[in-house]
Amino acid sequence: MPARQEEDGPWHAEAVCRRDEAGLFFAPSKEPTAARLSREEAAKRVCARCPVMVACREHALLQPEPYGVWGGLTAAERRVVLARRRRRAAELRQTPGAGTIAAAG
Repeated sequence: MPARQEEDGPWHAEAVCRRDEAGLFFAPSKEPTAARLSREEAAKRVCARCPVMVACREHALLQPEPYGVWGGLTAAERRVVLARRRRRAAELRQTPGAGTIAAAG
């Protein structure tokens, strides 16, 4: 991820996937399961070498993007991450003193 996004332009300008076929990242209708899994793995390999993968993933989680491979995660994987984040946030809200650092004594 570029350190100076505002100077270097939006994160997606540096995305490796801009040079790849969009069909690699988004499922065609009625795609067979084996073909989908193979396509998603190929898309994840592209993501793995991308310098803005983390920014892309966070974009997809914050939007949230309902389809496709973004930041190396499928839509189903992003739903799991979001559910974990919601659960963690709920746990932190219920824990007294959560988020505070105890004074060394």
